[in-house]
Amino acid sequence: MSHLNRTPSRHHLITRARLRATALLCALSLALSALSPVCAAALTDPAIAAASALVVEPASGTVLYEVAADETRYPASTTKIMTALVVLENADLAQQVTVEEADFDHVTADSSVAGFKPGEVLTIEQLLYGLMLPSGNDASYILARAVGGSVDGFVQMMNDRAAALGCTGTHFANPCGLHDDAHYTTARDLMRITQAAMENPTFAQIVATPSYEMPATNVQDARTLRNSNLLLNSASEVYYAPARGIKTGNTTEAGRCLVAAANQNDITLYSIVLGCEDAEIPASLTETKRLFEWAYAEWSVQEIVAADTPVETVDVTDAHQDEQLGIETAGGLSKLLPADTDPAAITVTYDLPEEFVAPYEEGDELGKATYTLDGEVLGEVSLVAANDVELSALAQIRNTALGIIQNPLTWCVAGGIVGLVVVSLIVRAIVKHRRAAQGDAGSTPTDGPQIPRGAHFK
Repeated sequence: MSHLNRTPSRHHLITRARLRATALLCALSLALSALSPVCAAALTDPAIAAASALVVEPASGTVLYEVAADETRYPASTTKIMTALVVLENADLAQQVTVEEADFDHVTADSSVAGFKPGEVLTIEQLLYGLMLPSGNDASYILARAVGGSVDGFVQMMNDRAAALGCTGTHFANPCGLHDDAHYTTARDLMRITQAAMENPTFAQIVATPSYEMPATNVQDARTLRNSNLLLNSASEVYYAPARGIKTGNTTEAGRCLVAAANQNDITLYSIVLGCEDAEIPASLTETKRLFEWAYAEWSVQEIVAADTPVETVDVTDAHQDEQLGIETAGGLSKLLPADTDPAAITVTYDLPEEFVAPYEEGDELGKATYTLDGEVLGEVSLVAANDVELSALAQIRNTALGIIQNPLTWCVAGGIVGLVVVSLIVRAIVKHRRAAQGDAGSTPTDGPQIPRGAHFK
């Protein structure tokens, strides 16, 4: 296999010139059809007011926007994303836990809490709702003790999980996010943690819940737990219909923080803002909403190539009646790109054989096409045969003969025949030699006079 940067034949040059023209016309048509009041504008800088920010499409890992994503920041209660992830991976949702007095030893007076009380019996699932919706620090310590055996043991589990996810700028000192100089992360690390957590359906369901009806327990009556993420609250000024969770955070040192998810036009995005200013409506909420609106307005899924797109037609060695082979894409490729992307800037490299030799069947895989934009690989598509190409009769005879000649069994049989012939010749030679020897022995002279045959004595 080799890249098609070799010197092509005149036939190939003509074919590819036509293909480039066709591809350009298709791309321009696609671009024009995609233009709308929302997508026509050139990509702009949203200038998000946050110490760190990051927007990613998790399906492809495409980064739409980032600011200081690798700088160390304090995560505040966005820590609880990791707390929930470790709990979900190590506990049964139906497991019952009895709240202990010691669970409140590290819950400060200014902590956000879910309102759990000593002696209360709760399930892991109920505690997770108390952790993620009202951002209950009390829930974080109850869960840490129940799942990790101790708070320190659980925090070690959190750090181990972060390391396993490839987080290199993260260290946890507690399960809730209260300030500690040794408790820090980066927006990029937090995105890794968020993506892992959102792969768990239970986590995704909990964080997208605007409010949860906590049933009565042995200590308290039924009550409602409300999500601190106002993007989910339809009565809020910052309500954002595409929002799907995830977690707020706030300490003096960390500022206002928010890790969020949204889905619009079948595109899911995750965003992180850390170190935003406080306000009556926290800037973490308004900036996140603005960031999502910017992303959905100025990015769109664009078709790079459609399935079954013809690539070129090539000559085939040993083809019946000089049939040619059509090459086409096996599948399509679409990619989330800035809406102002110039289709002509997308380049394609074909990886195909130097020579095509019959026979081929429609659908046979031949190679691949790689699409790039500004040096970044957008994706690859398999290239396949678009039609059958039969082997010529002469080539069939030649191949059959070669097959017989090259077959080890043929040589074994031939060797056996040759061996038999040689043995036969040797045997015949030996027999002939013996007969000759016997003939010579019958006519050997003896001492004394020879008596003529037929002589008579008197």
